[in-house]
Amino acid sequence: MSTPRKSPKRPAVRTASAPAGRAVDRPADDEIWPRVTRELADDLAVDALARDRAGKAPFDEVARLQEAGLPALLTAPGPSRRGADWRAACAVVREISAADSSVGELLAHHYALSWSSRFFGPAHEAHTPYRADAPPETAAVPAPGTTPAPEDASGAESTSGTETASGTETASGADGARRPGAAHRRPLALDVCTAEERWLLAGGVEPPRAASEPGLTLTPAEGSGGGWILDGRRAFASGVTVADRLVVGARPGGTGDLLVVLVDPAHPGVFTDAGTDRVGQRLAGAGTVTFDHVPVPPEHVLGVLPHDEHAVAPFTTLAPLALRLLLTQVGLGIAEGALAEARDISRADQAGPVPAGGAGGPAAGDGTAPAGSGDDPYLLLAYGELATAAHAAAAVVERATDALARGLHTEWSLTLEERADISVLVAAAETVTGRAAVHITTRILELVDGTAGADSRGGGPGFDRFWRNARALTAPTRADHRLRDIGDHYLNGTHARLTLLA
Repeated sequence: MSTPRKSPKRPAVRTASAPAGRAVDRPADDEIWPRVTRELADDLAVDALARDRAGKAPFDEVARLQEAGLPALLTAPGPSRRGADWRAACAVVREISAADSSVGELLAHHYALSWSSRFFGPAHEAHTPYRADAPPETAAVPAPGTTPAPEDASGAESTSGTETASGTETASGADGARRPGAAHRRPLALDVCTAEERWLLAGGVEPPRAASEPGLTLTPAEGSGGGWILDGRRAFASGVTVADRLVVGARPGGTGDLLVVLVDPAHPGVFTDAGTDRVGQRLAGAGTVTFDHVPVPPEHVLGVLPHDEHAVAPFTTLAPLALRLLLTQVGLGIAEGALAEARDISRADQAGPVPAGGAGGPAAGDGTAPAGSGDDPYLLLAYGELATAAHAAAAVVERATDALARGLHTEWSLTLEERADISVLVAAAETVTGRAAVHITTRILELVDGTAGADSRGGGPGFDRFWRNARALTAPTRADHRLRDIGDHYLNGTHARLTLLA
């Protein structure tokens, strides 16, 4: 087991932060984003193979993202901001992933985490903008979907606690699990703050998958300022080696409700051990982070996920679905990128060298087809099969994207039935695309085998990276579990569990 190392000081590769309280410059028209994304994707595709082989931490890739302004794309609209919607964010992740899926995965996690305060924060504060120069405000933070405690005649908030949807009280007194966060500054709107401060986010809110993993724990901080102390060790799939801020989920005392907190990775108590032995997605910035007595001020508690899943608002449960759909866009991008590069290689190979006897081709009457005719029926059949698989996956993904975008627009009015329908569509997109990505990238290795220009050692695109990336991305997902949920919903009308696990 390697010993965690202190997070290195980030090199100055990003554009300087915007002044506090002022929004980062955004394009006046959202139609500019497709052009910006295409230009960045073309730039990433040029040296994608060389960067994959080098396997370095993606500081340069993050600098390119920041220069293009893409991390600030998914921002809530405001007087000085034009926020792009989730459809635009999904399209960006898909196109970037076709060029470099590691960068696409990094951006996917960033987009999903940037809405943490909206998913997990109180409904009445979910859209409160953050101002670094604003005076502190105090407010009790109820669980998502619940109402704030009433104020008495003197204007002070009642300390009797708030009642969750399950009927249990969340105490705000000294003995409550959320005592350190009961009265604190108003939590920040993370998506707005991310754009203004030019942050790249990484981490993960979901609890550990394995029961043997203890996860992260919070203990009340000493002193009158309140807050928490974060301890523990977690592995994360993307971005932790280059992130400006980490968004993680931790439980007070290791049990009970899950609090979503924001952490500065530059704190001396944060140690990062980069994952260097990955088969695929080598530039996604994966690693293991150790938190050793890291203070979390009250205003950096972004929200709470109740332990009882029946107390969770349907809108909150869109958080894992949003991440799953964004990662599905990465898988679709891998399939489309691999298919496009293989097509280019096949076209170049079919053109063939000019015959020694001139441009006339083979002698008349020998019955052979000229080189470059592109009439090989087996090749045409193979590409027809692969293109159809990619088109089918894209159609299912686009339907799920539209459904999720409508659900996110509905926000706290989302019903359990609507959430269940979105969950089924996302699961279907995830399953179809995962299978298509693995099939396409595997079949392409066979199609280009021996083709001139396909060998990475000779300067070719290195098609093995598409296969490795598709395998690494889809390995954590159990397709049989998704299909079982889809079948149960279709046959019995059963809702999938309201679980945070992606």
